[in-house]
Amino acid sequence: MGAFLGLLLGLGLLLVLDVRTSPLPEPGRAPARPGGIRRRLDAAGLADIPVARVVGTCVGSALAGALVMLVVSGSPAVALTFGVLAAWLPLGALGRRAAGRRRALVACWPDAVDDLSSAVRAGMSLPDAVAALADRGPVALRPSFERFAADHRVTGSFGTCLDRLKADLADPVGDRFVEALRLARDVGGTELGRLLRTLSAVLREDARTRSELEVRQGWAVNAARLAVAAPWATLAFLSLRPGALAAYDSTGGAAVLAWAAVASAVAYAVMRRIGRLPGDDRVLS
Repeated sequence: MGAFLGLLLGLGLLLVLDVRTSPLPEPGRAPARPGGIRRRLDAAGLADIPVARVVGTCVGSALAGALVMLVVSGSPAVALTFGVLAAWLPLGALGRRAAGRRRALVACWPDAVDDLSSAVRAGMSLPDAVAALADRGPVALRPSFERFAADHRVTGSFGTCLDRLKADLADPVGDRFVEALRLARDVGGTELGRLLRTLSAVLREDARTRSELEVRQGWAVNAARLAVAAPWATLAFLSLRPGALAAYDSTGGAAVLAWAAVASAVAYAVMRRIGRLPGDDRVLS
């Protein structure tokens, strides 16, 4: 009996010490917001790729671009400038992938909501109806719902699986979709069918309007990109002539290249800012 009481006392002291030494979350403090590269990876559907790999790819691209231009042009200043430009290429490709995935998801969500609404009207339970989207839903969304179905079979916790689904989708529409399902599950909403039909109609109208705006502004955006890229393409062609870029190795030439790079970056950023369509923020992430 004494050994048993001593064991209980020791276990209690261990728990007290563990609680006292464990860091407690500060009240009212929001969770840390992920960095820009992390958000871009999540939006591109590459959540399993670490940020360090992207940074390493940018560094490797910069070194490769600088080395190639140094061999071709023989000008260190020009090689350094093109190395900086090459370092941006992986981030640009990642951004284009994220934008393409976002457009694909916008086009897929109305069909996914319609499939879920049909399954609910047919009498399926909400978790089973969501899991069925892994087979019946749009192709672009099936991998995420397949992981949801596998998680739900293992854990049986609908709320936890919804959290993982929301993190996997990394999409503003997906956030609203998941939270609507969570609310219907928690409070037993009887208007889920009407809510899903209304959401599907709103998403279809938004996708149609956004597609028309993107077509109308496409020529202006492409022209602005061509205007930014034209001087650097001209500089690259000039590097094919021996000695044509020797002037850029001086202090004045390096300053001209630096100012040109800054002006191009600012012009491209302003172009992106002006031509950007208003998008949904992940306020429910």
